[in-house]
Amino acid sequence: MKQQQFLEVLDRDEAEQKWHEVIEPMPLGSEEVELSAALGRVLAEDVRSDVDVPGFDRSNMDGFAIRAEDSFGASEEEPVELILLEETIPTGVLPKSEVLAGHAMQIATGGMLPRGADSVVPVEQTDVEAGKLLVRQARTPGAALSYAGTDMGQGETVLFSGVPLTSRETGVLAAIGRTKVEVIRKPSVAIISTGDEIVQPGEPMRPGLVYDSNGRILADAVRELGCEPIFMGAFRDDVLALKQAVKRGLRETDFVLLSGGTSKGEGDLNARVVDELEPGILVHGVALKPGKPICLAAHGRQPVVILPGFPTSAIFTFHEFVAPVLRRMAGLAAGESEVVQARLAQKVVSVRGRIEYLLVGLVGRLEGPPMAYPMGRGSGSVTSFSRADGFVRIGRNQEIVDPDKNVDVTLIGRDLPVSDLVIIGSHCVGLDLIAGALGAEGFRVKVLSVGSQAGLDAATRGECDVAPIHLLDKKTGEYNRPFLSPDLHLLPGYGRMQGVVTQRAEERDLETLLSDPHARMVNRNRGAGTRILIDQILEGRRPLGHAYEPRSHHAVAAAVVQGRADWGITISNVANQAGLLFRPLQTERYDFVIPAERWDRPAVIRLRALLGPGSPLRQSLSAIGFDADEGAPRS
Repeated sequence: MKQQQFLEVLDRDEAEQKWHEVIEPMPLGSEEVELSAALGRVLAEDVRSDVDVPGFDRSNMDGFAIRAEDSFGASEEEPVELILLEETIPTGVLPKSEVLAGHAMQIATGGMLPRGADSVVPVEQTDVEAGKLLVRQARTPGAALSYAGTDMGQGETVLFSGVPLTSRETGVLAAIGRTKVEVIRKPSVAIISTGDEIVQPGEPMRPGLVYDSNGRILADAVRELGCEPIFMGAFRDDVLALKQAVKRGLRETDFVLLSGGTSKGEGDLNARVVDELEPGILVHGVALKPGKPICLAAHGRQPVVILPGFPTSAIFTFHEFVAPVLRRMAGLAAGESEVVQARLAQKVVSVRGRIEYLLVGLVGRLEGPPMAYPMGRGSGSVTSFSRADGFVRIGRNQEIVDPDKNVDVTLIGRDLPVSDLVIIGSHCVGLDLIAGALGAEGFRVKVLSVGSQAGLDAATRGECDVAPIHLLDKKTGEYNRPFLSPDLHLLPGYGRMQGVVTQRAEERDLETLLSDPHARMVNRNRGAGTRILIDQILEGRRPLGHAYEPRSHHAVAAAVVQGRADWGITISNVANQAGLLFRPLQTERYDFVIPAERWDRPAVIRLRALLGPGSPLRQSLSAIGFDADEGAPRS
């Protein structure tokens, strides 16, 4: 049954409609809460005021309560003289005297207007001399006053059902004296992580296991929607335990959300457990990438969803299918995502037959629409979604999206922060230190690791503030400077050592490894400075593992540490951190290319200062193994 359901892959909209026809999502019932707990909730009733607001005619400023007609004709040169009464009216005090014709009474901001007065003249338009008030400005009836009930009148509807309560609405409720209010009940969501490979943060780790990030991500995503997550724990692939967890979730919450176990593997039991519900599985497989194996189900009208186990797939399908239903159950309007137009920075190859959601980072340009840089596309990437600004929808019949093509980017979240410094190019652990130093000073830094060549191209096109590169010119033997055009400056960075890494027990040198047809390498991605070095060393040879092209030095080290590769090339800092044997090859320069028109931007100026000769940041770079002894920055 499970396998048949999975093979019936549906279009996204068709799948959602089929599921909604059964669960019929609608707001839950109401509950009364204290006003102090009402922020963020959705109002379940029309609210009418039991009082007038304000409850009395009051002054809007410090001044004097008068009859407006007594001030007619007053001016700076010819003030009107009024008799000043002895009584003054502070706030919270009921006036005792009446303001008769030709009289005035001192009044504070918020004070109750005395009988007979119909306006207030501000202090700065008056003088007091020998018990007389000199009024130097004519006033009209109602000037500087708020009349009783003009803000809210007794019996007036001040808030309507369905309104999300922000500080503005809770302020209104407080103004009419409400201490409690009827709100839509928060949907509660049971979150169940599953899989034999799952361990919780803080538990011992060993090869083959992964920390349960989905449980944390989904719980907080549910909370961000104003709902109540109930994390029920992580369960191994045990049918009885899973059945008990699902039954408990159905009994105690409004929505059951499982993570993992949606594919066809024999060890994935979630679909078998959920399909025993009534009606059980409604959709198992949607033409999406990532997220194809999502399972949409129900028990009666109660929603049950099994999300894919890989983090990016889980997060994406949560926002596509689960979040809209939870918003509806919470009484919230469907979230409207903001869409911006951009140009795709790099060529993208997709797969026919399913919609692909391509995560991108947006980079503003001095002129024209922003550029959209594709992020990591692996469904197991936790950081891709967290660092992406939005996504591009690639149609199911589209295989290739060419660079510089106009694309619509759906933003992830409506409050997209504007970066103070955009860095595109080669990644390095030293760059992390630099970006952290800028972030500690309040600068918002965006880092897109796309390789040295792509970073240089981005700087040439004016798409970034800084492009870290380590490109070796074969003719001159010099790093980076030969690649500059006249409109690019070079900010000196630091030196780092590239070398061959192997397990510590490995005794063979690089040439011996290359001559062994069974020795497996780990490569680097095309466009990376390290890839250029690797290609020079290989001289056209393609050892085992040549097609394995991770995008970072850390990934190279991990492949060797875990025995998936016998050797690779990375920098000494990463090798030492990983406990690998490091054989130096050559020192390279890791410098920063900056477009001339961005040289004097505030964040760039601060970066230049941080990398000044003998700076504390350079000392920190030296402390972690880089050659950071550099003279004055040059352009």
